[in-house]
Amino acid sequence: MNRAHLSDMVKGWFVGNFNPTAFATEKCEVAVKNYKKGDRDAPHYHELAHEITVVLDGTVKMLNKTWQSGDVVVIEPGEISSFEALSNATLVVVKVPGVKDDKYLVD
Repeated sequence: MNRAHLSDMVKGWFVGNFNPTAFATEKCEVAVKNYKKGDRDAPHYHELAHEITVVLDGTVKMLNKTWQSGDVVVIEPGEISSFEALSNATLVVVKVPGVKDDKYLVD
């Protein structure tokens, strides 16, 4: 058994090939992300990984569309995505595979 706490993780990432982690694997990465209204992430893409986002609570803007609680967004490798929290929001984000250094910022 391994015990961890989400507050000890970096930016909510708790499964993956990084430290600290609750479960180390290269197969995927998983995070619970909490955002305040107005928070943003810069446009980026992944060359290899699919990024799957579940909106647990709140309203967000991704891929120039508005998503709400219960929506699941699957972003393909190479697809550019940006993010804005239109309200306080909680997301679960899964990246498959868990490839280190597979995030490329776009100007």
